[in-house]
Amino acid sequence: MRLPSLCHLLPSLLLCACIVEAPGGASEAERRQATVQQVPPLSIKSGANLGGKVEIAGASVQPGRVVPGEPARITVFFKVLQAIPEDFTVFVHVEDAEGRMERMNLDHKPAGGLYPTTQWRPGETVKDEFSLYLPPDTQARNVVIWMGLWDARTDARMPLTNPEAVRNDGRHRLLLAQVPVATR
Repeated sequence: MRLPSLCHLLPSLLLCACIVEAPGGASEAERRQATVQQVPPLSIKSGANLGGKVEIAGASVQPGRVVPGEPARITVFFKVLQAIPEDFTVFVHVEDAEGRMERMNLDHKPAGGLYPTTQWRPGETVKDEFSLYLPPDTQARNVVIWMGLWDARTDARMPLTNPEAVRNDGRHRLLLAQVPVATR
């Protein structure tokens, strides 16, 4: 088995290592940056309800497919239904739809670490953006993106309260998207 060089892993490592939290909470400017007044037209509709507190309104993947060696931008919109007293992390698991690659974890603090879930206000829609990078030698034809909210203190996921309405794995992981991988 050939192991990828560190150069191929570096963008993924940098994405995971760049979590920043604003001391004392988000400023009003950061709050405005992390929220939207209206969700733009999306390529992925969801409606997943997490714990009765958050609805995943939808998401987009730009450029619409993943090109190995190039980052793809994923944007998820969380509609806040109730105050969240715990600080949750957005967990993201990327897997090869055919099971040929090891799962990638792209867990991160929401809104670039500037706007923790404990500060989310009911009625807001929080925009969360992150990048997905597949090494240039990736052989997958499609990747699946699973996600949800996770409390690191208790190692518990926020429960999916409408599993019959959305695609999920029965373990509180929402299937956000299946994305084609471009061939080179």
